[in-house]
Amino acid sequence: MLSDEELLRYSRQILLKQVDIDGQLRLKQSRVLIVGLGGLGSPVALYLAAAGVGELHLADFDTLDLSNLQRQIAHDGSSLGLHKVDSAMARLEALNPHVRLVPYRSGLDADSLAAAVDQVDLVLDCTDNFGIREAVNAACVKARKPLVSGAAIRLEGQLSVFDPRVATSPCYHCLYGHGSEAELTCSEAGVLGPLVGMVGSLQALEALKLLVGFGEPLIGRLLLVDAMTGRFRELRVRRDPQCAVCGCANG
Repeated sequence: MLSDEELLRYSRQILLKQVDIDGQLRLKQSRVLIVGLGGLGSPVALYLAAAGVGELHLADFDTLDLSNLQRQIAHDGSSLGLHKVDSAMARLEALNPHVRLVPYRSGLDADSLAAAVDQVDLVLDCTDNFGIREAVNAACVKARKPLVSGAAIRLEGQLSVFDPRVATSPCYHCLYGHGSEAELTCSEAGVLGPLVGMVGSLQALEALKLLVGFGEPLIGRLLLVDAMTGRFRELRVRRDPQCAVCGCANG
């Protein structure tokens, strides 16, 4: 059930026929894992907490430094030197005390990552590390949990949804393969703050669509964002039947 306070807090989205009371209850009962609490993970965490997702599992082993504040909007100058998980938790608790927060402050190995994915309904990849992305994808495929993946660097962003519950859905590995993505980070190549905010917000939107069950998620589609021109492009992405990660997972 939703309390009177919750009905008022979420009233603007409850008014949407795509959400309504039933959708809001589904959000309250949902558990989500956010891997990475930087430029992408900040808007993801803020919007999902504000929307009333019942439980957010927050994973990040890094601490906050001054260069992060240009784009990582869940944090502020008072949190410099703190674990990003602790900084984000303070902000999220202030934003919505109804949301339960589960912290992961250290790096997740294969076993702990699998256990973390098993506990949730959906995972959001908000990292900038190819190895972590591959590991998160493999865990999601094995557990048959949907993965919302976003990336942004320089003035370009991309977003897709990989859902192993859908027989035709590719996985992250189908798209990128082993090591096909250059190990380039924002600290090396730079990135514009509003771009990661845009991609992270779109990730949160895709997560809400999946959790509530409305609209057309970006399954089998890769959305490309060009901040230079303000243009969006969409590419169709097919599942690779020979994929080493998901080739046998969906039968």
